[in-house]
Amino acid sequence: MDQKVEQPAEIDIAAPSRLRGTAARVKAGLVKIGLPGKLLLLTLLFVMLAEVLIFVPSVANYRVNWLTERLRSAQLASLAAEASPQGAVPQGLRDELLRTAQVRAVALKRNDQRQLILAADPMPAIDATYDLSPPSPDEMISPVSRRVTQVWDALAVFFSNGDRTLRVVGLPHEGAGALIEVVLPEAPLRKAMLKFGLNILVLSVIISVFTAALVYFALSSLLVRPMLRLASNMQRFSERPEDASRIISPSERKDEIGTAERELAHMQSELHHLLNQRSRLAALGLAVSKINHDLRNLLANTQLLSDRLVSSPDPTVQSFAPKLIASLDRAIAFCNDTLRFGRAEEPAPRRELIPLRSLAEEVGDGLGLSPSTRVVLAIAVDDSLIVDADRDQLYRVLSNLVRNSLQAIEAQRSQGTITIAARRGVGTTHIRLSDTGPGVPARARAHLFQAFQGSARKGGTGLGLTIARELVVAHGGDLRLVESAVDQGAVFEIDIPDRSASG
Repeated sequence: MDQKVEQPAEIDIAAPSRLRGTAARVKAGLVKIGLPGKLLLLTLLFVMLAEVLIFVPSVANYRVNWLTERLRSAQLASLAAEASPQGAVPQGLRDELLRTAQVRAVALKRNDQRQLILAADPMPAIDATYDLSPPSPDEMISPVSRRVTQVWDALAVFFSNGDRTLRVVGLPHEGAGALIEVVLPEAPLRKAMLKFGLNILVLSVIISVFTAALVYFALSSLLVRPMLRLASNMQRFSERPEDASRIISPSERKDEIGTAERELAHMQSELHHLLNQRSRLAALGLAVSKINHDLRNLLANTQLLSDRLVSSPDPTVQSFAPKLIASLDRAIAFCNDTLRFGRAEEPAPRRELIPLRSLAEEVGDGLGLSPSTRVVLAIAVDDSLIVDADRDQLYRVLSNLVRNSLQAIEAQRSQGTITIAARRGVGTTHIRLSDTGPGVPARARAHLFQAFQGSARKGGTGLGLTIARELVVAHGGDLRLVESAVDQGAVFEIDIPDRSASG
């Protein structure tokens, strides 16, 4: 006998991929929707959700009222049947009373005795029983759970076929003392509930659309349009921030939107002025760099020529030659500092472990300081002290500070001492540079580390301190002036953290 072997159903392997693709397209479509569209969709969704929360309890309440009305009609029918003079209800009157009450049977319950008053022939089988009588004091049923049960029963009517027969028990009138039991078909109840639900649904949709439109236009005019205006202006301004006409004109609103507009206008104005200033400074800096480069070459040639004057035996030449050479040296140093400062940025520190004392001695040798000169460099640094820093950059920092002290002391035409001291802290090297010069004037302290503004001497540029602080900050450290009396010399402190401490 041949056996029929069933082939396994083919599995669509690509189905999950298609679902993911569809979900991705829907998500992408939602992302592309603008803020007004999202606001409209959310408003409609939330209003419809609120209407649903109102719709379901309304339908459940209508079902209870409809069944209670049937109980009242059945009670009137029972009173008419009991008042019949024959004692027994004739067939024609019974059918009329049941038809009028829209029920199939009516029974009364008095003093725990149940009496059938009216009944159709034949009696249908009962499919469900609903008790609408008020709960007794012994029953532990909360109003919330009773309401939830009514909502569930109403939904069951909606999703049924309407062919069930229901038994309903209730008390139509408070204080009547008699429970009414009726048997009725479900079809009229379901038809009435569908009609009522359709009316409520149409009304809910109308209310939802009307409310959503009002909320949408209100929020759109109050929030969405101003926010779109802000976003559009920011995008437009970012394209050409140098154009002053693209700065937003703030409204007179006093709320957060107005505050945002005013702050945006202020920020754009500041950025516009800053960019214009930077553009002018960049053009000026380029011109100065070109002039400075040529001027430095001219000064270098002049310096070579002035060196020959030193060998001249003329006493007059011998008297002014050192001054001329010193002036040329200062001019060349100024050109070098200006060109160095005009670069876009200093290179990142190439840190290494270096002995600080030997570096300080190199600084003194480079500036021509020795025990025989009028200005002496005292190095109070232990030979074993190691600093974690860029050698060339730290040399420039110390050289700028020592040069400033040297020039301040020489301006007084007196002898003096410049002291470099250092100590190790927790993950940091603390360097202290002090001198016996006149100190830093009060007028120079406010802009001490600002280029072309913080010079403490006549003709100075302030670039030395500015460059020194930038180099120290690049190491993650700090350069500061220690407050002291003006006539007690200047004291600067440098903090250089180790690489592990500075991150």
